[in-house]
Amino acid sequence: MHGVKTLLKNPELEEEFKDFLKLERSLSKNTVSAYMSDIQKLSSFFGQKSYLGISEQEVRSFLSNLQSMGLSVRSTARVISGLKTFYKFLVSEDFIKSNPLQMVETPKLDKKLPEVLSHEEIMAIIGEIDLSKPAGERDKTIIMILYGCGLRVSELTALKINDIFFDEGFIKVVGKGNKERLVPIGKQTLNQIKYYIEAFRAKQKSSSESGGVLILNQRGSALSRVYVFKMLQKLAAQAGIKKKISPHTLRHSFATVLIEGGADLRAVQQMLGHESITTTEIYTHLDRSYLKSIVEQYHPRA
Repeated sequence: MHGVKTLLKNPELEEEFKDFLKLERSLSKNTVSAYMSDIQKLSSFFGQKSYLGISEQEVRSFLSNLQSMGLSVRSTARVISGLKTFYKFLVSEDFIKSNPLQMVETPKLDKKLPEVLSHEEIMAIIGEIDLSKPAGERDKTIIMILYGCGLRVSELTALKINDIFFDEGFIKVVGKGNKERLVPIGKQTLNQIKYYIEAFRAKQKSSSESGGVLILNQRGSALSRVYVFKMLQKLAAQAGIKKKISPHTLRHSFATVLIEGGADLRAVQQMLGHESITTTEIYTHLDRSYLKSIVEQYHPRA
């Protein structure tokens, strides 16, 4: 056993765990940050007691306290998942002998159907863009890529010009855990990208930090995810769309169109970059809901 057993907090140990999450689990920066925050909450809850000596009953007490403070079931599940990973790591590194969360069950979550936009709604959003300004063509390009390829907003902002294979009709996407995938891209979206590059992007001075990314802000730097959120929500409001939407809504809409059109679930999984097929299966539930609404709307005996 390591000699840190009696310490309340161990920065070196926590850094080891962070490296483990990034390198071996390939988790995103945001997920790693959430896990570390939960560890700090656990440590603070027990005051002078080291998290290396916490029992199962004490863990349950900590979780009950979080729930009494209004933590949602989904957030509780995330906390349990993070702490289980942390304590499995501690066991594997011989810091502790047993995992106090081994018998703690993660609450089952109801599959929440994501909000989606119809093709007409997306066209209405695009129709609100002021194309008389250079930023307008850029914003149109953003929406067409998100909807046409199902990218995450972080994947869009990192997309480079060299990642677009115009002749082959594919784009190379770097997703979670730096995993690369090829996603087909339609002619209309490709033509919009070509027009944006030739008419605006090629004439814009880019900063040394841009790294050849496709979409630039007015300062010539890579576009922020916050801008994409705000731009999309503003245009949706102008189009009179009341749904609560984000860039991820366009990703959901992309997947839904494919599933409703009869696309193979495995193919959709690959295009979205989902590690597990179960993540993609949410869209089959969405498809069933759509079909049910059609029956209720048009069947005389519904």
